[in-house]
Amino acid sequence: MARNTNNTKGRAGRTARAFSLTEVLIAIVIIGILAAVVVPRLLGRIGQSKVASAESSIASLTTAMRGYMMDCGSPEPGADLGILWERPASVSETAWKGPYVENPDALIDPWGNRYELVIPPQHNADFDIVSYGADGQPGGEGENEDVISGKRRGT
Repeated sequence: MARNTNNTKGRAGRTARAFSLTEVLIAIVIIGILAAVVVPRLLGRIGQSKVASAESSIASLTTAMRGYMMDCGSPEPGADLGILWERPASVSETAWKGPYVENPDALIDPWGNRYELVIPPQHNADFDIVSYGADGQPGGEGENEDVISGKRRGT
């Protein structure tokens, strides 16, 4: 008796094949290994990019602070960087030519904390501008290390 090799459901000559459980498990293991290798490297890059962003912002804030000081003189010890956005009561309206930053968000570091103005300075001649890193606390290493105007990290 002749056997009919034609598929009556439109799959002429093709057979359906699914993945075996072993193939699926191997694919999951490979994806897991790749994730274990790649993800930590990407997360490290995110931390490095935040540090670079903080360094760039601190350089811009340093320039803005120097402009403020040329117009208004040295700020009092204990002043914060808000003086770059809003005129302090101790400065006359005619002296203050601000705002010296585009918006108040410029005073926030990449980790969501305010940059700090330190007077008297510990690292520069007139003032320090500091981001306390990811942990928001003085000191630390890696992404938690302080970013300070004019100071190289790791020194």
